[in-house]
Amino acid sequence: MSPYSDTELAGLLASSESELVERKRSVGDGNAIRRSICAFANDLSARGKPGVLFVGVEDDGTCAGIDVNDELLRVLAQMRSDGSILPFPTMTVDQKTIDGCEMAVVQVMPATDPPLRFRGRTWIRVGPTVQQASPEEEQRLLERRVAGRRSFDMRPVVDASLDDLDIEYVRATYMPGAVAREILERNQRPVVQQLNSLRLLRQGHPSQGALIAFGRDPQFWAPGAYVQFLRIAGFSLTDPIKSRKELTGKIEDVLGRLLELMEINISVSADVLTGAREVRIPDYPIEALRQLTVNAVMHRSYENTNSPCRVYWYDDRIEIQSPGSLYGNVTPLNIHEGVTDYRNPLLAEIMHHLGFAQRFGLGVQLAKKSLSDNGNPPPEFSFSPTHVSVVVRGLA
Repeated sequence: MSPYSDTELAGLLASSESELVERKRSVGDGNAIRRSICAFANDLSARGKPGVLFVGVEDDGTCAGIDVNDELLRVLAQMRSDGSILPFPTMTVDQKTIDGCEMAVVQVMPATDPPLRFRGRTWIRVGPTVQQASPEEEQRLLERRVAGRRSFDMRPVVDASLDDLDIEYVRATYMPGAVAREILERNQRPVVQQLNSLRLLRQGHPSQGALIAFGRDPQFWAPGAYVQFLRIAGFSLTDPIKSRKELTGKIEDVLGRLLELMEINISVSADVLTGAREVRIPDYPIEALRQLTVNAVMHRSYENTNSPCRVYWYDDRIEIQSPGSLYGNVTPLNIHEGVTDYRNPLLAEIMHHLGFAQRFGLGVQLAKKSLSDNGNPPPEFSFSPTHVSVVVRGLA
């Protein structure tokens, strides 16, 4: 499926608002635009065509005369991956001049794995309007999922059953972050339908990602789904090991304990500045370590390997290793520019709702900024066909 040509866009702009067309004067109401993107992606009417949002056009089709600059295009593009619409929609954002009117054109492709949700709610197009989907309409979207190969974390595990998931944990911990509160309060659907709608069940069986995140025994289903933490007294792996931890369990337990361990091992020194004001400076900023370790768990390969993520803490550096090579569109060059791709889209979504990944695609940049602000050198990445590693060095 390809975006519309300029000629086709001109024809759509001249037509009335419909299930495929919406006009906005500006990006002032960002949430309204996100709801429209979500609704276009869900494509309830199954037209199989991109939905188009013309920004810079009045409701009656006349030109609003706004300045379509790089900042406006950036704001629109970031709506795709800021975490408010999940899973991420597929869309393009372009500056166009149609019939002498400068505008931004957002083309949203129908999702191959609906429903998409904006802040936990499923939105659809009903004629020219955007409305919240009813349970029956959401079920239609679920039933219309396109068959085909899924990412590893979305594949069903045919040997597993509902009993292998901690359902109460899902209800108490995950659902409140993944689904809007008022929807939860009035949701009377059976648990199987609820888990299906969250992609935790496929074909009646738990998905691999659901077992890693919410399983009663995650490492039984994915033996490498843990983190090995070593605190080494020295500068080499052959030096004495001060402490060793194997962090297992649900993904929230693994990451929570890892963050606690890192905070415990950070050393803080006092630097007295002019005016006798004491500033406490850590040898490593916790935000940088958080971003890099969460990235390692999120983007690692869980398939065809039983290797864990590794965090080795030496006296002068920390080495973080993630199994699997760079994935998809990410290369050794563009990883520093914010380009990202998702080997495990379900786990990325789960980690977002659990609060470990608030801003998608910015982990490396946030880590670099945090290190720079603290006075540390930039992180040092290395890549191989079997793993991605990053070295973080302490303050000199």
